Amino acid sequence: MRTLRNLIDPYLLLLLGTIAIAALFPAHGRGTAVADVAVAAAVALLFFLYGARLSPQAVWQGLSHWRLQSLVFASTFVLFPLIGLAVVHAVGGLVAPDIAIGLLFLCVLPSTVQSSIAFTSIARGNVPAALCSASVSNLVGVVLTPVLTALVLPTSASGGFSLQSLESIGMQILLPFAAGQLARPFVGDWIARHRKLVGYVDRGSILLVVYAAFSAGMVAGVWTRLAPSDLAVVLVLDCVILALVIAATTWGSRRLGFSKEDEITIVFCGSKKSMASGIPMATILFAGHAVSLIVLPLMLFHQVQLFVCATLARRYAARPQD
Repeated sequence: MRTLRNLIDPYLLLLLGTIAIAALFPAHGRGTAVADVAVAAAVALLFFLYGARLSPQAVWQGLSHWRLQSLVFASTFVLFPLIGLAVVHAVGGLVAPDIAIGLLFLCVLPSTVQSSIAFTSIARGNVPAALCSASVSNLVGVVLTPVLTALVLPTSASGGFSLQSLESIGMQILLPFAAGQLARPFVGDWIARHRKLVGYVDRGSILLVVYAAFSAGMVAGVWTRLAPSDLAVVLVLDCVILALVIAATTWGSRRLGFSKEDEITIVFCGSKKSMASGIPMATILFAGHAVSLIVLPLMLFHQVQLFVCATLARRYAARPQD
């Protein structure tokens, strides 16, 4: 059972269950309006908790290691988008337009926080630097992801970058995050003592957003355009993107003379993409589009990156002690 849990993220099973519920009981009519309000509240709560949990000292710790941070930043926001553009251009019309948008959107997202730090710790890497890289990536990504979305996506698809979407980003993400930072002196200790409860709220918010997105897709009939072979193609493309990034970050860190601990941090922080930030952002940036199809590459990539990085972490951890 433990081996099965290592291979399959239990949260992925919850996501699949949520999708099944959305397929059987999609929100429509007045239920859609209720779901929209619930999603807006869930996204605001999600980023409030991010702000309340993130210590400003933790963000600045390790910034002095500018070479490492620069390489992780370049991998997340430069290398990934370039690889995404190359892959989408190479496959041409092999995937549906909304899937192609989803692949490009995946490549402009910030890195994860929890799994990047966890895998770095398991592999005996530079944990303080990983904490700093992942935290800064998410802070910068709130602003940079919409900008990159406008740059790498076709004009008709990147309508997410407008004054209205910037206002939505500010109201639903930046403002709650700032409120969380302000409230941190009052609620930070409580959150630290109740990590599991906060984690349930955190993940529950994502499940609600996924339900609303896939409900809208069911009502609009977008899933009738997707065949099982399309899922296989998306999975293969996700694997190709991840493999290229891991190979590039590993080669680059060794070529530039980083220590093994720093290499581990660069590989794990520079190869991740955050589903926790990505799905809420997609609902804002792609309002009116088939969000359920757009986030599909991200959801598949999430499981692939967990499986691959868990394997890499165990291999790194097996190296002899210095």
